Amino acid sequence: MSVHLFGIRHHGPGCARSLAQALQALQPDCILIEGPPEADELIAFAADPAIKPPVALLVYVPATPQRAVFYPFAEFSPEWQAMRYATANGVPVRFCDLPQTHRLAEEEVAGAATAGTGEDEDKDEGAQAPPDTGTGTDTDTDALHQDPLHWLAQAAGFSDTDTWWEHLVEQRTDSLDLFAAIAEMMTTVRTDIAAPPDLREQQREAWMRNAIRLAEKQGHQRIAVVCGAYHVPALASMPSAKSDNDLLKGLPKVKLAATWTPWSYGRLAFRSGYGAGVSAPGWYHHMWNHPAQASLYWLTDVAILLRKHDLDASSASIIEAVRLADTLAAMRERPRPGLSELQEAVRAVFCYDSDAPLRLIHDALLINDRLGEVPEGVPTLPLSQDVQTQQKRLRLPVKADHSQLELDLRQPAHLEKSVLLHRLALLGVEWGRAERVTGKSGTFHEWWRLAWEPEFAIRLIEANVWGGTVEAAATGKAVSQANEATTLPELTALIEQVLLADLPQAVDLLMRRIQEVGALTPDVGFMLAALPPLAGVLRYGSVRGTDTSAIGQVVDGLVTRACIALPFGVLGMADEPAAVLVKQLIAADRAIRLIQDQALLDAWFDALDQVAGNELSHPLISGRCARILSEQGHWDQERTARALALRCSHASAPLASGNWLEGFLQGSAALLLHNDSLWTLVNTWINGLDAESFVELLPLLRRTFGAFEAPERRQLSERAGSAGGAVGIAAPGGNIDEARARLVLPVLGMILGSAVTSASTTEAHHGA
Repeated sequence: MSVHLFGIRHHGPGCARSLAQALQALQPDCILIEGPPEADELIAFAADPAIKPPVALLVYVPATPQRAVFYPFAEFSPEWQAMRYATANGVPVRFCDLPQTHRLAEEEVAGAATAGTGEDEDKDEGAQAPPDTGTGTDTDTDALHQDPLHWLAQAAGFSDTDTWWEHLVEQRTDSLDLFAAIAEMMTTVRTDIAAPPDLREQQREAWMRNAIRLAEKQGHQRIAVVCGAYHVPALASMPSAKSDNDLLKGLPKVKLAATWTPWSYGRLAFRSGYGAGVSAPGWYHHMWNHPAQASLYWLTDVAILLRKHDLDASSASIIEAVRLADTLAAMRERPRPGLSELQEAVRAVFCYDSDAPLRLIHDALLINDRLGEVPEGVPTLPLSQDVQTQQKRLRLPVKADHSQLELDLRQPAHLEKSVLLHRLALLGVEWGRAERVTGKSGTFHEWWRLAWEPEFAIRLIEANVWGGTVEAAATGKAVSQANEATTLPELTALIEQVLLADLPQAVDLLMRRIQEVGALTPDVGFMLAALPPLAGVLRYGSVRGTDTSAIGQVVDGLVTRACIALPFGVLGMADEPAAVLVKQLIAADRAIRLIQDQALLDAWFDALDQVAGNELSHPLISGRCARILSEQGHWDQERTARALALRCSHASAPLASGNWLEGFLQGSAALLLHNDSLWTLVNTWINGLDAESFVELLPLLRRTFGAFEAPERRQLSERAGSAGGAVGIAAPGGNIDEARARLVLPVLGMILGSAVTSASTTEAHHGA
């Protein structure tokens, strides 16, 4: 009877290749793999040709699915190769790590409810490197204990642990000798350098030792244990079974479920926050599939990628980059080029020392966001099955990288795709994000940006409480949100989502809730904020075949109540609420005009007229109302000029005048540039301010004019400089007609700029 310990890195192609060779040589009759025992029955799916890594075991608490852990595997993960060997050769195989039933139960006791990866707490290779540890201080000693492998990497002449481990292990091709060397190294690390393991690590290793004892008790003669290299010394020396059982006594439990789910290379990377991740899973993919010529294949992919983006990349460049990488490896006394040599070669040959192509290469090839697949027979919940069925029926491929989807809603198949994406978004599965349509009618076209995230598997499990199909689950969640919503904007935003998702069973309840809440809402801001989503549905609902009659009644009631409440709601309002309300007013104005109902428009303009004509209205809102009435032709130019003259007269407080002017001009300098009477009134008012009032108003004026576009500000400055005041004209002999001479100044101003009127700028300093 013999136990063989294979210390590995969780996602290392060299470890995976060496392990496959070692298992073939050993011919074990039992294999124990570091992983969750709750997923033992799922190991058999590793033999299914329909499962394509990267994939992950998802272990979760059915009652609270957000408490879950993932155990990811790539094709180059040693554990995956061990599972494939066992299932192909009929060898008994099971997981031997501390069960998640205890670990997730401890999180529940501690009040934790977070999702993570099953290896987050592992102390295996690939941890982040600590600061340099060469000074011998207490702080450096602590850092050495926390990451002794980084110290070993530095001692070997490497700047980081990842490059050192790749050179030492992943590029090697031998088998048993490699694992013996890893075991010797980790024994030295744990005995002489590393800090003692914490209680959690001791419990994990105690459970692994008990799993080995059980395999021996069952009569297995050649037991292979595949675990993180850090655990090898602890499993090589077996303490008494009683001491291990004492460590495991009294652990809490919770009921769990497990399944396979697609994973992505992006989620295997360090940058995703995965504690046992690697820096370049895309590069490791090449190392696994083309061990002898990984650099050539990878550099060829670099050239293909750059040419797709219209960048220079020839076959000669590939050959030159290969030679340069080989030369760099030889200079550094390395048997073959690693990732650092390849990146330097790419920068020198392909990128001309530019970082932009390197960022493209990093995302597309080093990370290579490949998404795995799982077979249909994998146990899962009804909602997840329904999503997969609809994805296949509608021919919507699931991909990890971003892809564009253009839909024409006049086509039934495209409309079904849109409905599915909206229903999933309502469930929190934002597989698609709607983008603004340009160059086409926004009524009939939608553009989506699709990207599938592994975490969506958890959200679909959570959403099962609402129903077993996408439609039922989305309806159930919408009804629940409608009952919980307390404000009109919440309800009207929800009705828009419900109608886009085509959930007719939720519409009636939402209509009742909107009418109930609307009748009891005194806040005019809530009424105005509720209008834009409803107006959009009412105007464009016919595209989706939506019955908008009930929504029309709700809109009529909301607009009527808003028109009654608005003139009184803006009296004596403070500045901060007024700034919020003016944005709601602008959006509501667009919404009401979008509906194109003349009766509603007349009532709306009458309400705005009352606000604009009342001196007690907040000046910011009053100014915006005057602007809307002027733009829509409800006020003629004379009426607008009178209002402006009144609000900007010296009889009004300067701050009130500034606020009114901000509301009137906000968002458009064209009013000043193309309306001479308006320009004259504003310019005269500003020039007439005393120094103290001007300083007080300067921040407000700066905010108003600073919101204009740069070309608009430049034109305003030029106009202020060229027409800000009188220009002195010399009249020798008194024979020059001054009035006729002034007619030339605008032309000279256009040709020479403001230099012609430099004298006038002194008089018009406020206007400039």
